[in-house]
Amino acid sequence: MAVFRWAGVMLAAALSMPSAQAYQPAAETRQLAAITAAEMPEEGRETLRLIKQGGPFPYARDGVVFGNYERILPRQTRGYYHEYTVKTPGLRHRGARRIVCGVVPECYYSADHYRTFKRIQESR
Repeated sequence: MAVFRWAGVMLAAALSMPSAQAYQPAAETRQLAAITAAEMPEEGRETLRLIKQGGPFPYARDGVVFGNYERILPRQTRGYYHEYTVKTPGLRHRGARRIVCGVVPECYYSADHYRTFKRIQESR
């Protein structure tokens, strides 16, 4: 009976371990995709313009500290990154699109509420 209980515990532990497919390496060991401002939606370009000029921002939460809990962006001390809303046409709430910036021009675009990021490259 104890052998079956032990086997059940081991199976449960194995099933709860993340698969190699789900593993995401630390940001320092992988390269983020890039996007130019011209490739972003018009609302993203407007948000980037407001960030560069220091506001005013249309949403109360624009400019709050971004914690980088997903650890997709390069690690920095708390308070380094700040997030800004990229308006989504047709929605009456903030939606999922964001720009997160460290020291400008180090900014990243997320179209899916921090699941993925692209580094925003300045157009030449």
